[in-house]
Amino acid sequence: MLFFLRMAEASSSVKTPLIPNQERSHELEGATISQQGFRRGDFVEEAKLQLWLAGPLIAVSLLQYSLQVTSVMYVGHLGELALSSASMASSFASVTGFSVLLGMGSALETLCGQAYGAKQYNMLGVHMQRAMLTLLVVSIPLALICFEYWSFEMVVLLSGLLPNPKLETSVLSISLNTCWMVYMISVGLGSAISTRVSNELGAGQPQGAQLALRVMTIMALSEGAAIATATVLVRYVWGKLYSNENEVIIYVAKMMPLLALSDFLDGFQCVLSGAARGCGWQNLCVLINLGAYYVVGIPTAVLFAFILHIGGMGLWMGIICGLLVQVTALVAVNVCTDWYEEATKAANRVQNTVLVIDKAT
Repeated sequence: MLFFLRMAEASSSVKTPLIPNQERSHELEGATISQQGFRRGDFVEEAKLQLWLAGPLIAVSLLQYSLQVTSVMYVGHLGELALSSASMASSFASVTGFSVLLGMGSALETLCGQAYGAKQYNMLGVHMQRAMLTLLVVSIPLALICFEYWSFEMVVLLSGLLPNPKLETSVLSISLNTCWMVYMISVGLGSAISTRVSNELGAGQPQGAQLALRVMTIMALSEGAAIATATVLVRYVWGKLYSNENEVIIYVAKMMPLLALSDFLDGFQCVLSGAARGCGWQNLCVLINLGAYYVVGIPTAVLFAFILHIGGMGLWMGIICGLLVQVTALVAVNVCTDWYEEATKAANRVQNTVLVIDKAT
């Protein structure tokens, strides 16, 4: 299901109008690069366009994930053991299946988005058909964003090794479910910016890609601040949705401020990662995710939880450390990006693909 959702996201830009050129343009290795000045009207139009793209994606993601959230909520009222058992099963399913499929589908965001921007509409179908055949046979997550998902799920698995594992696993599961539910909003925003960046680069408009990223950054920071505030405000009642156990409710209330911080950082990195997918930097994102979560995040979580004896809160603090490293790296990459060079790469990528198809036919 996630695979086909990603394919729909990647090709949803077929009906998306691009921002019209406003000033002069010049040729850059076969791609027309527009020289645009960013005006207030540009920001407003870009924001409207991105909200139009992100809105349906957010709704679909939330509705899809609500099935899992609702199931865990019902099971949680049966007791700590039932909640912790359901949590482990859910984490195992995510690690072994869902995150892999999500990684598979997201590879199309770069190829389809840039092909559409370059007006090579026939390539949308070609890329989709190739992806369906290749991924179903080989089953390799091309975008490899699974590293990030696995690290979050590993926190739940590690919580089973803590003292009072039923309580720790139950609370970490509630925290993870809450985090993923909020993350569905960021998924929609990330898919929207991926579409916009890939469209603009494929069309040879690097400044249009810059504008899209700036607008989405403002939207992501605003959304993250609102979500973090709401998370803190509902900390005393949120646990009651999942459990009748008083110790679970109190523990969840203590975890919610940490969740607020991680939600804010995770939403921001999701948008930056979306822009990276639009540029075709999946390999770079793999290295960043690997270093952030497996060199910093997980070891720090183990240090806090098992050596400093902070418990489940220590596990989540380790994830926050990984998020900080990831966000810092992605910000540095986007700030140092030569968007004109990326537009040239996108043009060459599309042209090379078309040449291969022409030779084959």
